[in-house]
Amino acid sequence: MDTQDWSIQEIARHAGTTSRTLRHYDDIGLLAPSRIAHNGYRHYDQSALVRLQRILLLRELGLGLPQIAEALEASTGSDAGAEASALESHLAYLREEQNRLVRQIASVENTINTLKEGGSLMAENMFDGFDHTQYKEEVENRWGKKAYADSDRWWRGMTDAERAEWQQLVSDLGRDWIAAAESDADPASDEAQAIAKRHVEWLTGVPGTPASAPQGDVKGYVIGLGEMYVADPRFGANYATADGGTRGAEFVRDALRIYAEANL
Repeated sequence: MDTQDWSIQEIARHAGTTSRTLRHYDDIGLLAPSRIAHNGYRHYDQSALVRLQRILLLRELGLGLPQIAEALEASTGSDAGAEASALESHLAYLREEQNRLVRQIASVENTINTLKEGGSLMAENMFDGFDHTQYKEEVENRWGKKAYADSDRWWRGMTDAERAEWQQLVSDLGRDWIAAAESDADPASDEAQAIAKRHVEWLTGVPGTPASAPQGDVKGYVIGLGEMYVADPRFGANYATADGGTRGAEFVRDALRIYAEANL
């Protein structure tokens, strides 16, 4: 039986995370070390590594830490076969994402080549892999079918100018968040809280979200979305600072939480 284990520093390096994050996972009961060495360092065995891999995969699916804990608890088995079965479902998702990215790359490459050659662009070829309806099931699972239907109707009802204006608003928010994070501003500062206010106003203007509903849990939605920005690389990439990592997304999360606690 393999009894090899790895130190917390080694696991953090290999997993692209931090020792602080791993200690936090231990504190909340999500990932316990397999042993504590005499010097107090945490060590992780093969079983812990498999669990960490699943945690990271679930983060990429957009789940928050409480939801990840529930998912792991629900699928925990007594043998390696149960872990393998759970990972197979994650693998199926990753393959779907891989296929989507391959289609996007091919679409962009085709556009570049057509532009260089002076040819005519075909709309049906330009947006393969970009269809927003790919998130239909994910949105419906999180917030219900009505949420997706309302937001989809709102998006399709926009004129090209309105979509461009909305996308510019999103771009401006991302730019200002990154600038504030890179300046080492305090998430509680007036600067950060002003951006948080704009961010919440933007969220409440999107039909179908809990933030737009008259009796919706705006506070819970904003705080949860902030956590998602850190947990899900698809969202966190919008707030990535020059040094990479999740520092920018963490800044946004912290500022939104402070704003929500004080104003929502």
